[in-house]
Order: sequence, then structure tokens, then C-alpha cells
Amino acid sequence: VQLQASGGGLVQTGGSLRLSCTVSGGTVSEYVMGWFRQAPGKEREFVGHISRGNSLYRDSVQGRFTISRDNAKNTVYLQMNSLKPEDTAVYHCAARRYGVVEYDFWGQGTLVTVSS
Repeated sequence: VQLQASGGGLVQTGGSLRLSCTVSGGTVSEYVMGWFRQAPGKEREFVGHISRGNSLYRDSVQGRFTISRDNAKNTVYLQMNSLKPEDTAVYHCAARRYGVVEYDFWGQGTLVTVSS
């Protein structure tokens, strides 16, 4: 299974971006799809995930970020609104099988920079 993330870029505070994660070699509906981010000098942190029936987000992005899935396109999206400078990071998508805690598959990162 391969994951390809895209959509990063430079945006001003308060702006929006949508990241995409396209899956090949597997079916997106068969996995819990997660988004993570790593800011410079910091550890990687969980942003959110989407599973069969629901999605979950870290507190700092709740209400601003939305994860969705297009099964026909085998793609997962991370819609980010009201962006803040502290959202600046490299964002990674990842996939794990249901019932498994660890994420099995990771995509390369896409850089999001939010200017103040």
C-alpha cells in the first residue's frame, strides 16, 4: 500500500488549505486513515483520523479541521480552515488496519506554512 500526500503550501493566518492523500495498492475504505504533523524541532503528533463511522481530532484542531474520504477516488482529504501559525508543520497521512493500533503505512509529508 502506498500513500501520496499533496496540497501543502504557504497560506496566511486565517486561510484555508485542503490536503489530499491518495492510496494505491489498497482500498481506502479498508483502513483507518490518519493525519499526523511534525513541526520543526517537535515530535510528530496526531491530528485526526477517519474510520468507518466517525472521525476524531486533537483538541487544537477540533472545529477547524475536517477529514473526509472519497472511496471512488481512493482518496482522503484534510480540510484545514482558520489556519494559525502554530499549524505550520509537515503533514503526513497514514493508514492502519482495523483492530491494529499501529499505523502500517505512511505517505511522504507535505509542508504547510502559515504566515502571521
